[in-house]
Amino acid sequence: MTNINARSEVDVAVIGGGINGAGIARDLAGRGLSVLLCEKDDLASHTSSASTKLIHGGLRYLEHMEFALVRKALAEREVLLRSAPHIMRPLRFVMPHDPGMRPAWLVRLGLFLYDHLARREVLPGSTTVALREHEAGAPLKPRLRTGFVYSDGWVDDARLVVLNAIDAAHRGATVLTRCACIDARRDGARWRLRLRDDLGGVREVVARALVNATGPWAAQFLGEQLQRPRHRALRLIKGSHVVVPKLFDHEYAYIFQNPDKRIIFAVPYESAFTLIGTTDVEHHGDVGAARIDAGEVDYLCTQASRYFERPVRAAEAVWSYSGVRPLLDDAAGDPSAVTRDYELELEGGHGAAPLLTVWGGKITTFRRLAEEAADGLTAALGQRRHAWTRGVPLPGGDLGPWIGAAQRPDLDFQRFVDALAERHPQWPAALRLRLARSYGARVEVLLSSGGLGRLVAPGLHEAELHYLHTHEWARTADDVLWRRTKLGLHLDAAGRATVDDWCRRHWTGQARAAVESVAHV
Repeated sequence: MTNINARSEVDVAVIGGGINGAGIARDLAGRGLSVLLCEKDDLASHTSSASTKLIHGGLRYLEHMEFALVRKALAEREVLLRSAPHIMRPLRFVMPHDPGMRPAWLVRLGLFLYDHLARREVLPGSTTVALREHEAGAPLKPRLRTGFVYSDGWVDDARLVVLNAIDAAHRGATVLTRCACIDARRDGARWRLRLRDDLGGVREVVARALVNATGPWAAQFLGEQLQRPRHRALRLIKGSHVVVPKLFDHEYAYIFQNPDKRIIFAVPYESAFTLIGTTDVEHHGDVGAARIDAGEVDYLCTQASRYFERPVRAAEAVWSYSGVRPLLDDAAGDPSAVTRDYELELEGGHGAAPLLTVWGGKITTFRRLAEEAADGLTAALGQRRHAWTRGVPLPGGDLGPWIGAAQRPDLDFQRFVDALAERHPQWPAALRLRLARSYGARVEVLLSSGGLGRLVAPGLHEAELHYLHTHEWARTADDVLWRRTKLGLHLDAAGRATVDDWCRRHWTGQARAAVESVAHV
């Protein structure tokens, strides 16, 4: 661990440890720039861990004529799937056709465009199925006879953020969590930042360029910390999800059309659950205080129950979460119609230190956004460096040393699981799959101390906890149970309390936020 003072001058300071901030930090560090990534809470504490966990083009965006966004997102799907086959996987979706919703011809047209707007090598195209003869039809109401099947992808969103931060650190970036930027002033060709950690320590950092990647706080950060005018407006849209015991036994996900013209998803989740979401609700007030309300729970359960034979009841929910999406205000009246595209605002130059603000965006296009941001910043700093992230695996994603030459991401992952089973046959199958999914080839780093160590709670050993603290900036039980893993869903209250006690006993008293946890490889 290194004190923040080890690097008090950097080329670029990135404020915000969500997917866009972590992606930009990684890209810039890989181009040889010195980078500081600063996050006021834990990595992926807010919007970036509150998605529907999908890597997708956005089928419904076609209705709003967002062809450029859909094409861009579709092109990124397979790039991402190849980069991290452990935390991402292809997923087939079933859209039951409700004759009272969109006509069949319109759905088929949309799926044709979805299949052909971007090149596909991994994901199969769409098809029409008879639901009474298909396994995905079994849990659905008998009136639903036709379904449309298409491909997208699934991602562990919080781990995607962490892997980008790990790679950034591996390439030289300083990553600070629980450290807030409380003030930033342009001083000619430099930015002077004051950072405050959660222990109350305040330090100054000088940067040649500044990135505002604070997501839903972007406008607020400009006004309060930078005292600069806001040239763009954001629509803050709350999206909420509920998790219930699994509603079906197959591996397909569902996309349901609702009478209000919105859609919701029902996605297999953590082997024992189904994830249902999302809502689109205007959010006012404190972004960090967004919570699901009873009306949203009722909406999600009611809409899902329109399709499932067995009604989904609010009382069944075992977990729920909400996130605030920072969407570009394009004057759309309906929150679901607001564009999901992004805009990069770069100002400065001619002797004034550059400032780049990220407006909007979605998780599927984060790599492309980061690449465009890095292109603009390196040009502004007179340090043009080539883009490099396309085709480069994220940490743990290079399975070659385990399985040989890559073939197809989903098949490669299964080959990796098989290789892990040969090497560690004593592990329970469920544990082996979870560790493979979470860490990929970095499971070797986790085991570098000589094994899994003492069992702390069902499925969680001391070696994993030590790894998460040393290499992934975990500082609390919540960091472990709800972001680095989803073990919080699988443990009872006593198990979660045991993990919390272990973390407090082993991690309390360290200068948690004022240090850099370097990802060792």
